[in-house]
Formats: sequence, C-alpha cells, structure tokens
Amino acid sequence: MPRQPVFAGLVFDEQGRPAEVAYVGDEPCYVVDDAGFRRHIPSEQVDRQVFEAMQEMISGHEDLLSEQTAKMLGQDDIFSVAMIQSQLKNLDQQFNALLESGLPEEARAYMGMMGFRIIVDVHGQVIDIQQPGIIAPDDDEE
Repeated sequence: MPRQPVFAGLVFDEQGRPAEVAYVGDEPCYVVDDAGFRRHIPSEQVDRQVFEAMQEMISGHEDLLSEQTAKMLGQDDIFSVAMIQSQLKNLDQQFNALLESGLPEEARAYMGMMGFRIIVDVHGQVIDIQQPGIIAPDDDEE
C-alpha cells in the first residue's frame, strides 16, 4: 500500500480551497490549483515543513509539556513524565514514523473539526498553520 500524506484533508491553498491528494507513481502529492493548472506537490515536502514548525513550538518546553501530558493521562509519576519527555526530545524519530504510517483518519478528522489548517502556496511552501487555541505571537491580550 502506498504511503499516505500525513495531513491529507488539512492542506488548503491560498484561496482556502482544499488540496486534493493524488499519486505520481508511488509518491503521494497534494494537488493545488494554480489558475487552472494542477500543481502536484510531494506531500513529504509539505509534511516536513509542518513538522519543523511544530518542533520549533515544542523546543524548550519539553519539561512543561511532558508534565501536563502525564497529568492529562492520569499518570503523573516521574517515570511516565520521563518517558513522555524522552519522546518529545526525539521528535525527529516520531515524525519519521508518522511519515511512514500517516495520521489515523480519526485524528485528521478531529483536527479538521477543531479548525487545524495548513495553508500552502502553489510551490508547496507552508504560508500558515492555523491551530485552534493558539494565540499568534503578535496578538496582544489587554
């Protein structure tokens, strides 16, 4: 079975139209409409950009994130926290595994319902990652 794009159904073009998924041989691609021309962008190119952005957000916050995750799971003992922290510090390995297996359909559907969107240009550059509940760095609360 060919590899699935990790964020299928969550990638949109600059006009807000969902990117289709197509295969060029065995390579999955996001298809973006460029004034009538269907550009096929290798999904790994887009998926890795999203992973890198997520990794930047997590970097430096592994301690806090692992503690909070363990609490949410109801397993806030030091061993569980250490295990989660180890996983967060080895995100490259986690992302490579996701590239191979893809996100489960239920997870993608949930992310879509919550408003998670990836906006790409016609060249496959990620322009924006819209995440629910995330306040942009230039947004100020008064």
